[in-house]
Amino acid sequence: MARTRYAPDRGLTVRMTATMFLLGLVFVAFVALIIGIMMAMRASGEAIVVIALLFGGGMAFASLFYSDKIALATAGAQVVTPQQAPELHGIVDRLCAMADMDKPVVAIAPTRMPNAFATGRNSKHSVLCVTDGLLRRLDGKELEGVLAHEMSHVAHKDVQVMTYASLLAIVAGLLVRFAFYSELFGGGRRGGNNNQNALPIMLIVMLVSIVVYAISFLLIRLLSRYRELAADRSAAVLTGQPSALKSALVKVSGAMSQIPDQDLRAAEPMNAFFFAPALNLRKKQASLSTMFSTHPSLEKRIEQLDKIQRQLGQVDPG
Repeated sequence: MARTRYAPDRGLTVRMTATMFLLGLVFVAFVALIIGIMMAMRASGEAIVVIALLFGGGMAFASLFYSDKIALATAGAQVVTPQQAPELHGIVDRLCAMADMDKPVVAIAPTRMPNAFATGRNSKHSVLCVTDGLLRRLDGKELEGVLAHEMSHVAHKDVQVMTYASLLAIVAGLLVRFAFYSELFGGGRRGGNNNQNALPIMLIVMLVSIVVYAISFLLIRLLSRYRELAADRSAAVLTGQPSALKSALVKVSGAMSQIPDQDLRAAEPMNAFFFAPALNLRKKQASLSTMFSTHPSLEKRIEQLDKIQRQLGQVDPG
């Protein structure tokens, strides 16, 4: 974790470490299986592994070192100066002083959907983005809670961990694709026996790859949901205003049902970054998709904030 005044979260640290360890075991086992099959078929497949690692490593490098630029471009956001957005910059400056963090680049995305995200490999290379819809709907205290939540992701370095975790799934997928389309599985220059053995071996590899992907997907989703709860906790403790963050959550989640479905679908690729998932909660509430969400349920987040509020000796008015 970065050296900031955000409260340390041992639960998050343990889960990030465990997720990386388990994904590493799955990845090593999968690569060993691919290499074993290559050797059994007496195929020279080392190039496939090398190419997959190079492609996957390149994608991870780009995701980690250019995640801020990629995210801003995807969101269509523009960097704003203190003169262009004095109130927003004032809140960010105050939070940076409270948390003893470097100030991130501040940007605004021109969309009516109320949301925010932060990304970057560390506090010195990070970006904090809010949407027009968020600025219009929240008051100063609520906005401060949301921004504190997003900045905690950078402070806890969970953006880096999520990037590394995703790399393992990417490389595993690339290995299967390269193997599938290579001469190893279906090359016409092989003899009859090798061609006869190719189909069942290919099916075995494809089945294992599905299992690997499923394990990676579930582990990453579990970590993603917990890190959102950790960010809520850190923001509430840092600002001392869990009620403001709770109010922001209710407003943002409620406003999602007013956003056209096509706009929500267009924003879905950014869900892992967003303060709140870009989906219509009323339509998705009974769907199995909530089981695989990048975020915990609104009820769970509010329940946690209520608990923090009681711990701080604060009484919710009304």
